[in-house]
Amino acid sequence: MQVVHTHCAGLDVHKKTVVACVITPKNSGKWHKEIRTFTTMTKDLLNLSDWLTSHGCTHVAMESTGEYWRPVFNILEGNFEVMLVNARHMKAVPGRKTDIKDSQWIAELLQHGLLRASFIPPVEQRDLRDLTRHRSNFIRERVNLVNRVQKVLETANIKLTSVASDVMGVSARAMLAAIVEGNSTPEVMAALALVNNARQARLIGTSPRGSSSSSSKIYPCAVTSSN
Repeated sequence: MQVVHTHCAGLDVHKKTVVACVITPKNSGKWHKEIRTFTTMTKDLLNLSDWLTSHGCTHVAMESTGEYWRPVFNILEGNFEVMLVNARHMKAVPGRKTDIKDSQWIAELLQHGLLRASFIPPVEQRDLRDLTRHRSNFIRERVNLVNRVQKVLETANIKLTSVASDVMGVSARAMLAAIVEGNSTPEVMAALALVNNARQARLIGTSPRGSSSSSSKIYPCAVTSSN
């Protein structure tokens, strides 16, 4: 079978270890295979990179196993042509022996050009994806928290959402803090509201007069204390 990459390596990535198999040519025309295990600590991953460099490796392949491949990929991508491979595609390639190690099988497939690389965006795009994903998660968590606060207020018959456009606004948060402290008289509520007319102030003053129990104060208390 035709050899595409003469100096290559296959990595079997796990949570705590990385098993690497290097394939390099011998002077006799045969192939030298060496297998070594590294931990996934940064120091050991740097040692893995140095070890691959010492064997003259140019191409490295690994499975896309969960999130475990990311730190390995980040360290190796600057020094090698790193190929991330879908595990389902590798299993579809025939000819594997039962006693062969995963890393050796990956290395042999890479050596003969039988692997199809998954698309990995540039590092700038990956960083931007992570930031936008975190932002989306934070927005989703905030929406869930606001909905829980509104549910608690409605359960206690506190009609704050009827007079405040934003239950997380400045006025609403100040009134929530007063309710938690037990100081929810109409005068206090009206004084805390940032409104421009007396009618709305009187309406706000009567809106928090519900039956809030001690358990229903937990969510508003958590929200106001985080401000």
